[in-house]
Amino acid sequence: MTTMTDTSNAARFREFKMPDVGEGLTEAEILKWFVQPGDTVTDGQVVCEVETAKAAVELPIPYDGVVHELRFAEGTTVDVGQVIISVDVAPGSGDAVAAEAAEPQTVPAPAAEPEPEPEAPKGRQPVLVGYGVAESSTKRRARKGTEAAPAAASAAIQGEMNGHGPSAVLEARPLAKPPVRKLAKDLGIDLAEVTPTGEGGVITREDVHAAATPAPAVVPVQADAPAPAAVPAVAAPAAGARETRIPVKGVRKAIAQAMVGSAFTAPHVTEFVTLDVTRTMKLVAELKEDKEMAGVRVNPLLIIAKALLVAIKRNPEVNAAWDEANQEIVHKHYVNLGIAAATPRGLIVPNIKDADAQTLPQLAASLGELVSTAREGKTSPAAMAGGTVTITNVGVFGVDTGTPILNPGESAILAVGAIKLQPWVHKGKVKPRQVTTLALSFDHRLVDGELGSKVLADVAAILEQPKRLITWA
Repeated sequence: MTTMTDTSNAARFREFKMPDVGEGLTEAEILKWFVQPGDTVTDGQVVCEVETAKAAVELPIPYDGVVHELRFAEGTTVDVGQVIISVDVAPGSGDAVAAEAAEPQTVPAPAAEPEPEPEAPKGRQPVLVGYGVAESSTKRRARKGTEAAPAAASAAIQGEMNGHGPSAVLEARPLAKPPVRKLAKDLGIDLAEVTPTGEGGVITREDVHAAATPAPAVVPVQADAPAPAAVPAVAAPAAGARETRIPVKGVRKAIAQAMVGSAFTAPHVTEFVTLDVTRTMKLVAELKEDKEMAGVRVNPLLIIAKALLVAIKRNPEVNAAWDEANQEIVHKHYVNLGIAAATPRGLIVPNIKDADAQTLPQLAASLGELVSTAREGKTSPAAMAGGTVTITNVGVFGVDTGTPILNPGESAILAVGAIKLQPWVHKGKVKPRQVTTLALSFDHRLVDGELGSKVLADVAAILEQPKRLITWA
């Protein structure tokens, strides 16, 4: 039967579970612990950094107390919903509970046996660090309401803390996932004053950003935040070794699954065009001297991104998604422009929300922020969700072109090759011109050959004659 010790411990020790920090992610790897057992923590304090299938994310603890136990070591992959850390929310309460636990309660205890080494509590499995919190050597002070289903109340509290739904416990507290709570704390936003738009009344990142206006909607990085965990280096092969095996996990595992799923789900078609971008390169040089573009980075990718957005505006049917479950084609009336970025953690594709509504200076600023955030390893899962079309710039590696694979859920991806000085027929004469090759892959379920060709031809026409950015826009 349930004893007083069981109910006391259940209410005293809070267990923090691995949350779903992305959209439907099922696991994450613990990269680094920032606390150890015995450390004091406060609500909102970052306790660890985890790597999901999308990005590295810092997890804040949602209550005050003293760290009692770390359930998993660094480098361990943990399923969403598993307890990763327990916190004593009422430290220093005495040892009376332990004394009560040592005495028989209702059923006489069997004869004492020598205990040369500790055993795992009954019903619990040994973990990498310690054996759980079923038995404790300390006592908690009396707490109101423990007789009213404390285990259920504890589970309800945990559900609310992890943002899985509403819970009627203790007091009304805004519902938000831990990363969102940290964001609100960094921005100085009181979650009680934020209007939630998420399912079940959950506050989302977008809600916090909206509450922070007119301040820029940027995820701030704490000045004293720990640097991103270094990517584990591949161990040097032993002398004479002919092979090295590397575990597939984290971002690499996600890339593999996404690419296989995309390649064998969406019928890909790729078209190519080689074009003269000399006028585009001249425009880039002029924009760098423009006062309106001061403080932002201007490069060919900016003009290519704007050209693609104009092409989508002229051919809106290309901006769509295939809904297999409902057997529907979903036309998007917004463009979340993805930019493929190679990072030390692997390939990620963050996107610029509502890129089609941004002016050229705004788009330049968004591109700059996206790139710097990716390089710092601070790209959030939310920044990589909801993309509609993507650009991948393989030209930075000196590659002429490629046949890019669609980002899952998107309709098209544009690959940009290297821009090189080549002989080109211009006004009836062979002259050295800046030339590149574009490749557009699209989902043939959504995009017919005619539509895909029109989009690629429009992008090429704009880059050959950048004034079409004005006449066509």
